[in-house]
Amino acid sequence: MTTFVDRVELHVAAGNGGHGCASVHREKFKPLGGPDGGNGGRGGDVILVVDQDVTTLLDYHHHPHRKATNGQPGAGDNREGKNGKDLVLPVPDGTVVLDKNGEVLADLVGQGTTFVAGQGGRGGLGNAALASARRKAPGFALLGEPGEARDIVLELKTVADVALVGYPSAGKSSLISVLSAAKPKIADYPFTTLVPNLGVVTAGSTVYTIADVPGLIPGASQGKGLGLEFLRHVERCEVLVHVLDTATLESHRDPLSDLDVIEEELAQYGGLENRPRVVVLNKVDIPDGKDLADMIRPDLEERGYRVFEVSAVAHQGLKELSYALADIVARARAARPVQEATRIVIRPKAVDDAGFTITQEGEGFFRVRGEKPERWVRQTDFNNDEAVGYLADRLNRLGVEAALLKAGAKAMDGVAIGPEDNAVVFDWEPTMAAGAEMLGRRGEDHRFDAPRPAATRRRDRDAERDEATEEYEGFRPF
Repeated sequence: MTTFVDRVELHVAAGNGGHGCASVHREKFKPLGGPDGGNGGRGGDVILVVDQDVTTLLDYHHHPHRKATNGQPGAGDNREGKNGKDLVLPVPDGTVVLDKNGEVLADLVGQGTTFVAGQGGRGGLGNAALASARRKAPGFALLGEPGEARDIVLELKTVADVALVGYPSAGKSSLISVLSAAKPKIADYPFTTLVPNLGVVTAGSTVYTIADVPGLIPGASQGKGLGLEFLRHVERCEVLVHVLDTATLESHRDPLSDLDVIEEELAQYGGLENRPRVVVLNKVDIPDGKDLADMIRPDLEERGYRVFEVSAVAHQGLKELSYALADIVARARAARPVQEATRIVIRPKAVDDAGFTITQEGEGFFRVRGEKPERWVRQTDFNNDEAVGYLADRLNRLGVEAALLKAGAKAMDGVAIGPEDNAVVFDWEPTMAAGAEMLGRRGEDHRFDAPRPAATRRRDRDAERDEATEEYEGFRPF
């Protein structure tokens, strides 16, 4: 059964915002109580947090679908809906978050580092919040926004100072077990190590971590064997340690060819050219291993490598190796740039930024894109005519109708608000009118000819009152 997973595809969905409430206050002796619908609650976020106690992505491998809770809808008497609870997902230190196209979204290093993988939807406004001097008693409320849903990829890159690389059964696991308190599985057959092992080494005043990367073989950078699955764990290390087996029983192998093969695989993977290298000749406690180490050491030093002869079984040469690695790690840490506090960058909106764009897609069809128009459309209940009218007013105030007229749109042209896969399409009927089309003959304005219900009712009441008065005055008692 798999106990270690360092790459998973995670499907996250934030909580939806709660709908606003359309309600009118009802109380005895208060016939005009006014609107009292509360706002909907905010949907919960999906947040990734680095936790030092988590070392694998196994839990997300078994349960790849994660969803935060939704916000509750508002209620009457100005009661707001409860916010959805954020879903916090602990991840190991060194987790990289990527989108489906492989673009890095976040690199989570350090205890407590967070990343919002899914933003919760906003709650809809109730009719109490929508009331204004012009609209004293709205008969509608805004809908809650849907939460953000997307697929992300989590990759774990081990945060270690030293990486032990080499052929299977070269003695890497044995070496890390004697240098640190790590207890990896050790055997004399290939691919004993199926997961990266991490140990902590103390050498004088320097404390550093050392990782045992599973064995590499020819073709690992192209996916052969286990190497490709774990080469990413080498990327964060400050120094690479080649562990060479000087007592191998395979006749076609020797330490120098093993070194060349591993270096070729590291070069094919890329990004590791500038890392310092150290060569460890292991198993020198065996007579044949000691003789071979003495033979190849001059060639390795001629190539520029620092060479250490050790025996993990006999505990030979371990102290010199641990202190040499500590010195390299200390110098690498001192050379790192000083971490500066994150600068807050304020990017004000441009003066000519209308907040939306309009593009013509074919004859008589236009598309509106922008954060505000698309959000307003998502929050509109299209089964309520008053809500649709409110949306039209908001778009008009934002300047969408004026921009459509400028772009050449005509009445009954198709207009889509939103992306192609999720847009609201309607036949455009301009609600704004200004200029010569509003004028008739000089001194006349045909707008006064439009029916006015209030004036009509008032004239009808006056006519009825006049008729009743005439009947009363014409009445003569006997």
